Amino acid sequence: MCGRFIDPNLRNSEVDMSQIKINPIPRRFNVKPTNDVMIFTAPDEFQWARWGLIPTWFKGDDPKEWKAATFNARIEEAKDKPSFRGAWRYGRCIIPAGGFYEWSGPKNARRPNFFSSAGNEANLYFAGLWTEWKDIRTCTIMTRAAADAMAGIHDRMPVILAPEEREAWRGGSEDFNLGAGSALKVWPVRRFGLLDDGPELIEAAD
Repeated sequence: MCGRFIDPNLRNSEVDMSQIKINPIPRRFNVKPTNDVMIFTAPDEFQWARWGLIPTWFKGDDPKEWKAATFNARIEEAKDKPSFRGAWRYGRCIIPAGGFYEWSGPKNARRPNFFSSAGNEANLYFAGLWTEWKDIRTCTIMTRAAADAMAGIHDRMPVILAPEEREAWRGGSEDFNLGAGSALKVWPVRRFGLLDDGPELIEAAD
């Protein structure tokens, strides 16, 4: 799964900053569900979306009334899930990230681990879905069965798209093997709180 990640490094050769159609923000190192995150709905167009998908059919008046945990969606199930099936057909997106966290260890002493790209790219690109609910754009990160890099830490991981997979996903691919070749590096980091932030969060623990 993916419950915390860090903002992408947009000041590198992967992204042409002149094409970004949003105002820049300070980079965050503890992005949480319900935060606004950046999504690609087209190759060179960023938009903001609230992390935690709310389906268009939800009748509530406030996003806080939506209680389901829809910040992640299983790629092998989303097509048929009422919360996700509309976005599966019409709302593909890509969510850039500089890396993500996953916790391991016994329940009363869990420790965070930080995962980042092991390849030449500075960022990871998650498969996502988005939809618009009451003029609020919302999104979810797709997950898949864990690859070798997650062994012993968690049985799920984000669907991390290789360059050749990104347009296929945005174009409606139903290939559940997307992201199978993800190359990641990981190291343990110090425990941190809900409101903590800053680059020190991803420094290796002693």
